Amino acid sequence: MQKRPFATSEKLHEITQEIPTPYHLYDERGIRTTARGLLNAFAWNAGYREYYAVKACPNPFILKILKEEGCGVDCASMAELMLAEACGFSGDEIMFSSNETPGEEYEYARRLNVNINLDDITHIPFLAEHGGIPERICLRYNPGGELRIGSTCMGQPGASKYGMTKQQIFSAVGQLMAMGVKQFALHAFLASNTIENDYYPTNARVLFDLAAELHAALGADFYMINLSGGVGIPYRPEERMPDIQKIGAAVQRAFEEALVPAGLGHVRIATELGRYMTGPNGCLVATAIHKKHIYKEYVGLDACAANLMRPAMYGAYHHITVAGKEDALCDHVYDVVGSLCENNDKFAIDRALPRIDIGDLIVIHDTGAHGFSMGYNYNGRLRSAEVLLREDGSFQMIRRAETVRDYFATFDFCGVMDGVLARAEK
Repeated sequence: MQKRPFATSEKLHEITQEIPTPYHLYDERGIRTTARGLLNAFAWNAGYREYYAVKACPNPFILKILKEEGCGVDCASMAELMLAEACGFSGDEIMFSSNETPGEEYEYARRLNVNINLDDITHIPFLAEHGGIPERICLRYNPGGELRIGSTCMGQPGASKYGMTKQQIFSAVGQLMAMGVKQFALHAFLASNTIENDYYPTNARVLFDLAAELHAALGADFYMINLSGGVGIPYRPEERMPDIQKIGAAVQRAFEEALVPAGLGHVRIATELGRYMTGPNGCLVATAIHKKHIYKEYVGLDACAANLMRPAMYGAYHHITVAGKEDALCDHVYDVVGSLCENNDKFAIDRALPRIDIGDLIVIHDTGAHGFSMGYNYNGRLRSAEVLLREDGSFQMIRRAETVRDYFATFDFCGVMDGVLARAEK
């Protein structure tokens, strides 16, 4: 089975004439279509909001598209809060879900009056000291153990560093009510990149039941249940995209069964689906620049793990298309590799592909989330450009590629690189 890139071979060659590879390419039409489908699936909930996880793709052009579609943003650092503010998000449009949070970041979040999601009970006095306790606050829950759906283990919350135990949640709500909090929200991230339709409704029921129990026992009122992320994408061609309409309907049933009878029918639902929203709507485009024939057949690209680290870090599968050879027989087996001095710098191992020639454009699929954003500068490799394919077929560079001056910029206080850079740029 094969995947088709969202851009034709002709369009990729057109872009590459102006913007050299490697670059990350994003599909505006796909992003907007995905956002509209998600919002439709949860339209039954009057206050529903998608808080797009900025960490998935922290580019203001992408964030502004999502804002136009009615989404908010989920931030986890000062820089992400600043980016959200610069893109016009404010107040309730922003979730701040961080952990091991510095005091100045809480203070900044309080100045923006965003939704703060506390990861630990010890953060209550810390937040009180750094910014103050708001009248509305969210608490992150970790139920521990395994998350199972039928006989399938979906995740290991008990092994996760995030969130509070049930006992701590009850204690935190009591403390915060005494400190003047009037309304609460709950949040949980129990499994990652699940393509099964049952995950979100299961997570929802865990949170709905906890909210109902807290309401009954402590009189706590709730304004939001945030289902966080976890709904994944089909990286492999034989996998299917989760059915977001079925997922939304199943969450609605759980809502009506658990929250409405508890007197919490006013609670709004939130999600943080970074990977689902933009993952399939991005790709990394590179050029084959070397072929090596030793004990295996290798194809070397002008991209490396510094441009996409998921395969090296997790052994993650990303589908690969050779542009212009989409229908060619996959009768060659290659390791597709980058230039880092690390043997795990491999985009694919023993991958059946068409014959690859030097100069071929290589499309690595599903990099629209946790692709560019996880890049780094090991070996002095520079981060690539980002390009947006507009709905009308035009394209726009939305982040230029790094230069060596960017790489050495933090030495600007000592002048140590000035002469070298000046000579290199002549």
